[in-house]
Amino acid sequence: MQVPPFSLSEQIQELGAALDQAVLEVLRSGQYIGGTTIASFEQDFAVACGVPHAIGCNSGTDALILALRGLGIGPGDEVITASFSFFATAEAISAVGATPVFVDVEESSYLIDLEQLEAAITPATRALLPVHLFGRPVDMERVCAIAARHGLKVVEDCAQATGASWAGRPVGSWGDVGCFSFFPTKNLGAGGDGGALTCRDGALAQAIRELAVHGMPRRYLHTALGYNSRLDAMQAAVLNVKLPHLPRWVERRGAIARRYSEQLGALAAVALPPAGPPGHSWNQFVIRVPQCPGAKACGATPGTCLPSSDSAAFGLPEACCRDWLKQQLQEAGVSTIIYYPIPIHRQPAYADLGYGPGSLPVTERLCAEVLSLPIFPELSEAQQQRVIEVLARVVQPLIVA
Repeated sequence: MQVPPFSLSEQIQELGAALDQAVLEVLRSGQYIGGTTIASFEQDFAVACGVPHAIGCNSGTDALILALRGLGIGPGDEVITASFSFFATAEAISAVGATPVFVDVEESSYLIDLEQLEAAITPATRALLPVHLFGRPVDMERVCAIAARHGLKVVEDCAQATGASWAGRPVGSWGDVGCFSFFPTKNLGAGGDGGALTCRDGALAQAIRELAVHGMPRRYLHTALGYNSRLDAMQAAVLNVKLPHLPRWVERRGAIARRYSEQLGALAAVALPPAGPPGHSWNQFVIRVPQCPGAKACGATPGTCLPSSDSAAFGLPEACCRDWLKQQLQEAGVSTIIYYPIPIHRQPAYADLGYGPGSLPVTERLCAEVLSLPIFPELSEAQQQRVIEVLARVVQPLIVA
């Protein structure tokens, strides 16, 4: 049995007729940019996120850029965020001319360490950018309290957390702006690229809308240098069909995560993600494969492992045990994904910021240990059982102190 890390085929089969009809209606309407299809999605998505305003855009990356621009953040400003995230989190900060300031994450949750976040605030800090990584929400009550004490803005990176919540309140409704991605592998995926921003402030929402269409408050009047970053009607049509199913899909992801935790809990060779507070949307189920201090299943004598290409090139901890496990699972038909092998602060694009090896030790260690198991709402019980059985069999030779 082959088990993919993610699959859309079952979802498309289930919703195929509705998706076909929705897309055909847009094609026949001739209204591909703007219009009622997009307005309908924005209204419904705002309700789902518990805010009065949602603005569609071209991608999650554009959502971050538009949010920062809308808040007036630019050259000379610092924005504090996590390095353990997709590159776009920091790239957006740099794209508006500001400087990303990276702090470490908590080993147990993979989320930004809020103690270190507050300690990193300087007079140049203008905003905090917490990342709800893998669908697990950051403690937004603490983030907002820190922001209030220091007079800072809060931009939530919700790209992997659509449908998640903190303290019963949806992510994207806590900060000044929430930024979402509708990349097809996300909890709510479009038929291509797509994104959205959520906020409570009407004036800010209008400013972001204008920035997304070349800085136009009305046709051919340009009051700012903006972008062409619109959610097109075809993608909105797909999202309109899928949005009502989101709660069910998130619930199913949670059930899959619980089954993994229950049946893999006895495996000493891997560390499972903690269940966390209610509201986790489980975009990924990420285990850790710690470096083995004893005999290694890969056959190497302790202390003689050859470093992986990433660890050698970027001064990161060796990832041979994780990489070995990934290869063994792949050979048994179980596909996995590494999120993320190289932290943002060690990427060549940010070499000028001066973050050397060991500057964010937890982040760097996680990048050498994390491995995402297959998880998507349509993952069958038989497929999941295959993952569990193969993983249990493969890791038996590993010895972990």
